Amino acid sequence: MSTEPKASQAAKKVTTRSLVQMKQRGEKIAALTAYDFLTAQLLDESGIDVILVGDSAGMVVQGHETTVRVTLEQMLYHTEVVSRGVERALVVADMPFMSFQINPDEALRNAGRMIKEAGAEAVKLEGGAGIAKTIEKIVGIGIPVMGHLGLTPQSIHRFGTYQVRATEPEEAEEVRRDAKALEEAGVFAIVIEKVPASLATEVSQSVKVPVIGIGAGAGCDGQILVTHDMLGIYTRFHPRFVRRYAELGKAMHGAFEHFVRDVKAREFPSKSESY
Repeated sequence: MSTEPKASQAAKKVTTRSLVQMKQRGEKIAALTAYDFLTAQLLDESGIDVILVGDSAGMVVQGHETTVRVTLEQMLYHTEVVSRGVERALVVADMPFMSFQINPDEALRNAGRMIKEAGAEAVKLEGGAGIAKTIEKIVGIGIPVMGHLGLTPQSIHRFGTYQVRATEPEEAEEVRRDAKALEEAGVFAIVIEKVPASLATEVSQSVKVPVIGIGAGAGCDGQILVTHDMLGIYTRFHPRFVRRYAELGKAMHGAFEHFVRDVKAREFPSKSESY
């Protein structure tokens, strides 16, 4: 019998500290989203560094037009089933809309539930300097926080569009200031979404914490995509920054049609598939 450890057992656990070390040595960080046990397990076995339990579940799982309607209870559920399937990757859970904006004390309670009840190892909050005090409070009791700047989907009704953010000097300067404010508040990493590549590169170089981009060019310290997007499952829209690594939506559709034909034609199940 072989005594060799499994790959998942041999791989070193990813932590917030190891992400910072990856930035220091120039190693890119790979991150994807998950909302269920099986996907999380496959991602973990693939060597992914960070699994984000994103409130993007509101769109790719629940069928909403935005992430705004996702509730805290739903995020607790998704995070709990994801964390159960992960051994190596760092599990980060999105704090959904209105779970942290009311006041720092409520944000702290809700972040604590993500860690204690759902098994997350960190939480992600959208926003800049305006939520710095909230981040300080959460980090102050030992809960790691990831920031999120640029296009922040929870604010889509204010933006009115999913177009690129920070193309004007004023907003670009706000992103720079917010990145510094988040770093000073104690975040261990920052997601920066859909901003010009030059700005994202500048921000990445200006802070010591890792900056993980989505639609923000190659100059970031890492990259994240929504798994349903990169697998070609969610096809409602296809942003230019999403590279399709598979077309599973088409493959699934074909398999479902094949099953229907076989059942209708009495070709499934066969004798070998029956007891």
